Amino acid sequence: MTDAQSDAEQAGDTAPETAEPAGEELPGGFVSAPLRVGNTVRRQPGSHPEFVRRLLRFFEQAGFGGAPRFLGEDADGREVVSFVPGYVPWRQAEAQQVRSAVSLAAAGMLLRQCHDLTARTALAGDSEVVCHNDLSPRNTVYRDLGAGLVPVAFIDWDIAAPGARIHDVAHMCWQYPGLGPAAESGAAARQLALICDAYGLADRTSLVDTILWWQDRCWRGIEAGAAAGNAAMLRIRATGAPEAIRQESRWVEQHKAALQAAVG
Repeated sequence: MTDAQSDAEQAGDTAPETAEPAGEELPGGFVSAPLRVGNTVRRQPGSHPEFVRRLLRFFEQAGFGGAPRFLGEDADGREVVSFVPGYVPWRQAEAQQVRSAVSLAAAGMLLRQCHDLTARTALAGDSEVVCHNDLSPRNTVYRDLGAGLVPVAFIDWDIAAPGARIHDVAHMCWQYPGLGPAAESGAAARQLALICDAYGLADRTSLVDTILWWQDRCWRGIEAGAAAGNAAMLRIRATGAPEAIRQESRWVEQHKAALQAAVG
C-alpha cells in the first residue's frame, strides 16, 4: 500500500468491476494474502466471515469511515472490501514513524469511536463492545492530515468478536508503543497513559495484566497452530515471532509496576 492516493480512491467509491485490471499483491499478508484490484482488496475469508461482514456493513450504515466496506465476493470466493488509501507500516522498523503523541492519541480516539458504535448492539451481544482483537500499526491505515501521520482506519477485522473494551485497549498499548526490549520504559509508560487518556478508559487497574495475557495468548496460539500444521501459523513461527513475543512479555513483566503506576 502506498502513501495517500487521490480522492477517487476513497473507500467504497467503486464496486468490483466485471473486467478487472491486474491485481497488486499487498505486503504483510501472513494469513490472508491480500490482493489489491483497482479500488478493492481481495482476500480469503477468515474463520467467521459472516460476523465480520455484518460488522463492516454496520460500520458503513453508521457512516463510520474507520474501516473498509464489505463489497461482496468475487468469482474465486474471495471477500471483496474497499481499498482504504494511505500508509500502512508493515515492517516493525516503520512503526517508529507513527509513535508521535498526536498519532497515539488519535489511535485511542479512533478505537473509542469503534467501541462506542458497537456498544449495546446485537453484534456485541452480552459483551461490552465488539473488539478488533489484532490492533497494531500494521493493521492501521495512516495519512498525514497536517500534523504528521495519524490513523484513519483499522483493517483486517478477521478475528473481531464481542469482548471487553480493555482487551482492545491493552492490545493497542502493547503494539503501538512497541513494548519490549527496544523500548525505553519511561517513554513507554507515558505512551500507555496517553492512549488510555485519549480513549477515556475508566478502569485501568488490570491494563498491564491484560497486556501480559495477550502476549501469553499470542505466542501460545502461534505455537499451537504451527504444531497442528496451520500454514499461516507455520509461516509466522518461522519469522521467530513466538520468541520475540516472549521477550516482550518478559520486558513488560520487568517494568510492570512502573507501567501500571503511569496509567493509574
